This record gives sequence, C-alpha cells and structure tokens, in this order.
Amino acid sequence: MTGINVDYINPFLMAATGIIKDICQIEMKIGKPYVKETAFADDSVIIMIGITGEMRGQVMIVLSYTKALEIASKMMMGMPVEKLDEMSISAISELGNMIMGNAATIFSTKGILIDITPPTVCRGNLTIAQSFAQNICVPLSGGDITIELDVAVKA
Repeated sequence: MTGINVDYINPFLMAATGIIKDICQIEMKIGKPYVKETAFADDSVIIMIGITGEMRGQVMIVLSYTKALEIASKMMMGMPVEKLDEMSISAISELGNMIMGNAATIFSTKGILIDITPPTVCRGNLTIAQSFAQNICVPLSGGDITIELDVAVKA
C-alpha cells in the first residue's frame, strides 16, 4: 500500500471494532485493506466525517440500507426501525461520532491531535471526488453485517 501509513488507519479500525462491539454486541473481523474509488451503490448509507488538525481528510463508514436500519434499531434500544428518518439518521450519525471520537482519543495517545467534523449522512448512488488523499477501504464483518471503512487522510 503506497501513500498511506498503517499507523493512520489502525486507530480508526480499533475504534470502529470496539464501538460496534460495545453498542451493537457484534464482534467485527477486519478484512484486507485495498485502494478504492469513492463510488457507492444505490442501497448505500454513508456516514461521512471530516478530519482536521495534524491529519486532514475524511473517513466514511458505509453500510447497506437494511444494515443501517438494523444498527439504528440496536442503538435505539431495539426499537424497530422501518426507514431512515430523522431519529434513525441521528442514531447512525451518533455511531459515527462515537467511532471517530474514540479514534481521536487513540490518536492523542500517540501525540497526534485531530478534530472531527459533525457527521453527514448520505444515501444512494454517489461518487465523491477526492484529490488530496488516496482512499483506503477496509471491510469489517461480523454476524450478517458488513461495514466498509473508507479512510482518506494525510498528515
């Protein structure tokens, strides 16, 4: 993998797997990272969070629409979630906040100070143009849920 240091990706992976285990009771396995264009399918839900400070870029947490509903339901104490409405979008946005806040804490223990932007939730057939950093995709899977963590950052 050229262009990105694994030390810039591992804190995001540690945060994502830890938070998903704590919040959703799902043990996530980390798949093989690869370089990916930031283009997403019709049924995608993307939680996009920007990074500023000693690192710049963005992280996108990508899941299918049905899995976003399942996770929103788990976050809302098992309340059934039929569609992405204001409440369920707020729940999955909070998942993004928790993951990224945890990652910021991990980075701070390594002497790297970052800030995160509020999450933006996008849906559907989408391509995001990025010119500042290569996008590294790391699939996370556990149970019947697969989440894609797209990390495009540079120091």
